Amino acid sequence: MSAESLNRSDISPAVAHQAVNWLLEMQEGPLDPVRQQAWQAWLSGHSEHQRAWAHIQRVHQRLGGLSPALTHATLGAAKSSGRRQTLKLLALLAAGSTLGWSLRDQQAVQSLLADYSSAVGERRTLALGDGSRLQLNTATSVDVRFDAQQRLIHLRQGEVMIDAAADARPLELLSAEGRVRLSSGASRFNLRQFAGRTQVAVLSGALQVQPQQVAAPLLLQPRQQVSFDRQEWGVVRGLDAGCGAWSDGMLVASRMRLADFLLELGRYRHGHLACDSAVADLLISGSYPLADSERILDMLEVALPVRVQRYTRYWIKVQART
Repeated sequence: MSAESLNRSDISPAVAHQAVNWLLEMQEGPLDPVRQQAWQAWLSGHSEHQRAWAHIQRVHQRLGGLSPALTHATLGAAKSSGRRQTLKLLALLAAGSTLGWSLRDQQAVQSLLADYSSAVGERRTLALGDGSRLQLNTATSVDVRFDAQQRLIHLRQGEVMIDAAADARPLELLSAEGRVRLSSGASRFNLRQFAGRTQVAVLSGALQVQPQQVAAPLLLQPRQQVSFDRQEWGVVRGLDAGCGAWSDGMLVASRMRLADFLLELGRYRHGHLACDSAVADLLISGSYPLADSERILDMLEVALPVRVQRYTRYWIKVQART
């Protein structure tokens, strides 16, 4: 077999998974004669198997060359959920052609590694073991760790709404910037991960908010919200008009800039949704059903002096009506 054929990346996901399974089995100990013969038969059975085996070995050897985010995700998988998560990650890498990963790729890895996740445009509701309810907004990934001493939820990406049940164990939510803690009692609150900051909004109950590099927590009262990064929190203010409306399947706007409205709407659909600068500052109000983003775009042409230009299904621009 030539080096060129070994470097090809047209490996099907099924064969990639087979290669990863063989690799993990070999890492657990030497194969017995029967399994050794089965592996040799699989390897020599098809040239794609040989490409997959060569590629997965290279991937395994080069994990240290991944970006810091992916390296952290890989190590976290090995320490937390073990074989299942490692298999998912290595299979994804095995099917890829390079180790140069974009932000979108890293988000895909986060989704693969998480205990629970939702797709773009999907909303999920989970019933937790303590009686709490956890709602996942679009493109959201979380890990859930409950034991005898604590209740811990790690928001990897996206947004969640939590109806927390009263429990003797504290409830903590971790984000990239810090943590939110409920000591006792019931509470309902929304947590959203932005790029470089976290936003928490309390609908009922009270929470402690603590950025990573701040010693003393902030006590957040009902009907309050705040954004924070790793060093500090911002100004505490009242809830936005549409706070948490997504959990009921609605996007609520109250004199919102059209550009900001389209950014929110874009979270719930695939593709590129752009706003022309000429109409970016138009204000929009109303309640819109998230289940049909195409209908929302049609409604914009009725409510505002704009035209929705659909170049393709996945490339749309809202511009001034001529």
